[in-house]
Amino acid sequence: MKFPSIHRYPDVVVIDTENASHLLDCKRQAVCAEDITVGFELFSDRLNVSVTAQTTPLRYIRLRWHLSLPEGARFLGDEWERAYGSLEWRGMVPNRYFPWYFLGNFEEETAGYGVKVRPGSMCFWQADDEGITLWMDIRNGGSGVLLNGRTLSCADVIWFSETGCTAFKAAHHFCQKMCTDPILPKEPVYGSNNWYYAYGVSSHEEIVADAEYLSMLAGEAENRPFMVIDDGWQIAHDVNSYNGGPWHTGNEKFPDMAKLAQEIKDRGAKPGIWVRFLLNKDASLPEEWRFEKNHDCLDPSVPEVLSYIQEDVRRIAGWGYQLMKHDFSTYDIFGCWGFEMTPFVTQDGWHFKDRTKTSAEIIVNLYRSILEAAGDDLLILGCNCVGHLGAGLMHAQRVGDDTSGVAWERTRKMGINTLAFRLPQHNAFFAVDADCVGIMGPIPWSLNRQWTDLLGRSGTPLFVSAKPGLLQGEEIEELKKALLSSSKQKDTAIPLDWMETTTPRRWLINGEEVQYHWNQKQGIVKFNP
Repeated sequence: MKFPSIHRYPDVVVIDTENASHLLDCKRQAVCAEDITVGFELFSDRLNVSVTAQTTPLRYIRLRWHLSLPEGARFLGDEWERAYGSLEWRGMVPNRYFPWYFLGNFEEETAGYGVKVRPGSMCFWQADDEGITLWMDIRNGGSGVLLNGRTLSCADVIWFSETGCTAFKAAHHFCQKMCTDPILPKEPVYGSNNWYYAYGVSSHEEIVADAEYLSMLAGEAENRPFMVIDDGWQIAHDVNSYNGGPWHTGNEKFPDMAKLAQEIKDRGAKPGIWVRFLLNKDASLPEEWRFEKNHDCLDPSVPEVLSYIQEDVRRIAGWGYQLMKHDFSTYDIFGCWGFEMTPFVTQDGWHFKDRTKTSAEIIVNLYRSILEAAGDDLLILGCNCVGHLGAGLMHAQRVGDDTSGVAWERTRKMGINTLAFRLPQHNAFFAVDADCVGIMGPIPWSLNRQWTDLLGRSGTPLFVSAKPGLLQGEEIEELKKALLSSSKQKDTAIPLDWMETTTPRRWLINGEEVQYHWNQKQGIVKFNP
């Protein structure tokens, strides 16, 4: 039995408004209820879904295709934003939800059901033994969107099937079909981020020393590494309670951010910096720029907020930074982490200042505004961003939850799972960053060595958080080798046992099988999430 196509009109449409739910038979170009029209345009490669309404607040549109999936098939989905160590192939679970897309595998066939990147809605799928359902969350925050007669393009639905290749390769091909316009770094991205040994406690002088150490580790690599300054440089920073803005200047430990960027360059590295744009307690900012549900955060549906953020981006570029990692925007908008979105991305009862756009449209506009302000010389690395909305608007993406410099179990759970299951998105959506190797002391090099080796030979960015002076002799040479490999990113890595485990240990690297041993001697150890 083959996976059936959904390249046709759906059989059933459900329209959920603030006050009603309409269950409609379909199989045609449009369905109507109240002042609402849901339209379908069938192209050779996709089904476009749109909706128009005059005054009715719209919440969800559900599409249902009645069909049968192969018995015994296994399925893999994506996550709303970062991965949290739980991506996996499983058999059919009818109440399981798949944000953005899912893959099915049976015998020699791998099929994909998804939406193209940057849709106008927050989309997730469900699959059961009688059909497939696509949910399109078109809310504005936690309230119905007010289109006021505008036609919203909710999503471009696509279907894919491939035989004669591995499920991993098919997954990559499907990601390429979902995103046909990625923006990729001009050179491979790699280097150091000081978070996993500094954890917010650092200074100008320490960053300069870190850059010197990193430059030594990078050796004669023609493509120089990035030295990324993480949280702790901004004027209002409090290591115990606050990691937000404003972002117009450094604090007493970071008195001159432009000078620091130049000193990093002088040490043979490229300067990078971390920001959290939406958390900003600057009392001089207008109250109407802020969320009513959380006055500490700025509302990106307000045009003046986007202009203000663009000023910050241009300032950072003007200081001389060549990479900017913007973080926390999904949490600051929706008030929860991806693993708490089960399945809806936010709770009811709130809305943006501008109620005429969907949450998805507002987020895409935020990402686009950041990219436009960055210009040609500032590389964008998203973190806690919605990858499906950011593809084509950011060069690289931190695609998993934090690894650790303290607890190996966190690195094992988050990092390896993220790399294995998000690797099909690499260079299809953006450059995939599975997060750092935290070299702070508590984690034995015997464990970190393997994570370093896999990242270094994965063809993806390798970032290390290496506290100077901890590694010695052969350990330094091993780290140098991995960084040199990542400076070129010519290697290929494929997880071989990803259908049997959430933490693959068997990998095909440059055509040769490599086995890793991820577990500690005492087995699985509890860690602070």
